[in-house]
Amino acid sequence: MESADELLEHLDPEQREVATRFGVPLCVRAGAGTGKTRAITYRIAYAARAGILDPRNVMALTFTSRAAGELRSRLRDLGVRGASAHTFHAAALRQLGYFWGTAIGGAVPPIAENKLSMVAQAAGQLGMTTDSVSLRDMASEIEWSRVSLVTPDDYPDRARSLQRDQAAGYPAEEIARLIRAYEDVKQNRGVIDFEDVLLLLIGILIDRPDVARMVRDQYRHFVVDEYQDVSPLQHRLLQLWMGERRDLCVVGDVSQTIYSFAGASSRYLADFAREFRGAQILELIRDYRSSPQIVACANEVIAPDSSKGAVRLVSQLPSSVPVVFKEYGDDVEEAEAVAAEILQLREKGVGLADIAVLYRTNAQSAEFEAALGRAGVDYSIRGSERFFSRREVREAMVGMRAAARAEAGGALADDVKAVLMQRGWREQPPEGAGAARERWSALAALLKMAEEMERARGAGMAEFVAELEERAQIQAAPETDSVTLASLHSAKGLEWHAVFLVGMSEGLMPISLAKGEDAIDEERRLMYVGITRAKQCLQISYAKGNGQRSARKMSRFLQGTWPRPSEPVSRATSYRERKAAAARQFAAEHEDDVPLFEALVEWRLEASRRIDKPAYVILHDSTLRAVAVAKPATLAQLGKIRGIGASKLAEWGEEILGVVAQSGSGR
Repeated sequence: MESADELLEHLDPEQREVATRFGVPLCVRAGAGTGKTRAITYRIAYAARAGILDPRNVMALTFTSRAAGELRSRLRDLGVRGASAHTFHAAALRQLGYFWGTAIGGAVPPIAENKLSMVAQAAGQLGMTTDSVSLRDMASEIEWSRVSLVTPDDYPDRARSLQRDQAAGYPAEEIARLIRAYEDVKQNRGVIDFEDVLLLLIGILIDRPDVARMVRDQYRHFVVDEYQDVSPLQHRLLQLWMGERRDLCVVGDVSQTIYSFAGASSRYLADFAREFRGAQILELIRDYRSSPQIVACANEVIAPDSSKGAVRLVSQLPSSVPVVFKEYGDDVEEAEAVAAEILQLREKGVGLADIAVLYRTNAQSAEFEAALGRAGVDYSIRGSERFFSRREVREAMVGMRAAARAEAGGALADDVKAVLMQRGWREQPPEGAGAARERWSALAALLKMAEEMERARGAGMAEFVAELEERAQIQAAPETDSVTLASLHSAKGLEWHAVFLVGMSEGLMPISLAKGEDAIDEERRLMYVGITRAKQCLQISYAKGNGQRSARKMSRFLQGTWPRPSEPVSRATSYRERKAAAARQFAAEHEDDVPLFEALVEWRLEASRRIDKPAYVILHDSTLRAVAVAKPATLAQLGKIRGIGASKLAEWGEEILGVVAQSGSGR
């Protein structure tokens, strides 16, 4: 196991500062691809190895189960055991279950997995619309009000101030009534929702100082990832968890604030030093993910955003291919062209799992699904069928549990391969696309994960099964060999070798529903997130038409970044450019003949003055260059040169031969 100092050797200077700066509240402004997760996991590992803290007293918080699972996995790879790494909701739910009997009594009420039925009942009681679209909008607004700590009484004024006063087409006063009715429905059903998990724990920590003291005795060091996504509700809970303590490290990027519509607020990140006196601010700007071309594009797109605390990325990678910009006639043409480009990438050796097609709305995926299907390219839609719900995956996990109980003693990857082959899996994939290929890819993903765990930490079958079971609980699927289709929101936190950013036209980016300056700014940040998912290859495109008319325009966010079309050039300008190009080419190919050509040009100018006519009437530059190369010594030789006919030869032949002879070049 590496020592504390040896751990630091894996970090760059700024990451090392993050890992070693203790004793003050620390805010890390970390741009996309700068290794923020690496920095915070090494911070915990370094402090544990150096004896600065006990990992059991650490609470690391993030915003998705997948990200929390990755934190735990990386900490295990670094030999750290005992640290808590959870989402806010998961951490709160564990504490709520532990303290409920003491603080409230009885069992924690069941959590409603989906609030739509309760919203529908509340809306029906008020005579409001209950179609599926309206219900989703109503549920989102109820969630926003609760995570923003906005009461029904305060909702109308707050919603109007933020231009949210027409949710589901209803005035703010009606939505406030709906929020009250929803709370009544929930209470009558005897259930709580996910927001209640945090709200109830906050109430317990406020009302029961003894419970708050127990929590603070357990958790003394806090790390919060993606701090730009913190909501007022989560921020309040964090305050109560910490109490008077100041051992807090937060990491975030205001340029990736894309969940304001759901209650997230980057102001806690931007104003960290104001909230925590004596806090120190560090920046991570070295981008290890994206090429200089992609980073330059991202910086240009985000530049007009004036968010406080933003950082400007600097790529650390070698120069790569340029960013590609494409305009298509319609959606079908765009999808077919992208599918063709993906086939070319595959031919060049890029794995399908390292390619993504990203779009603004889920409805845009249909054309790309169809085009990839016709091309025989496997794809997976992020957020669709859950990996661990697949039959072949469940059956494979049963076999691996049996192997773990039998204490399989070989190398992990070999043992996993044996289990898979017992169930009919083979190393060679089936031909073509379809269900058989999807099943093969799912099982191949398990084998790849086993190989990575064996390489990273020498894991055995028992540890592999435990990892799978944890991933199944949080739906953190391993990577499959297929192209990813994903919305920009669902792509956050991920990366691919090649990214196709499609449908980047006005009305889709920014989305037509975005009203007001703040909403438009958030759409710009969303495009920035999409661009920074790409490592080496990025193509940005849009379709001018939708099958009926060509009315779409390029997204305003790409103005100044999208290459300008060639502007019409005047004849005079065109002639000058061609003349200059010809001169450069002649000089490069016939360097020794340039002096004679220049002498011939001088002679032609003097002759044109004698006859009072333009120089080109005598001979063109191309003819003079041919003379300079041929260096004729007789009229017969001169007459063979293209551009010198009988009349030219009779009128100017002797003078031309004289210039050639005077130069000492005559043959």
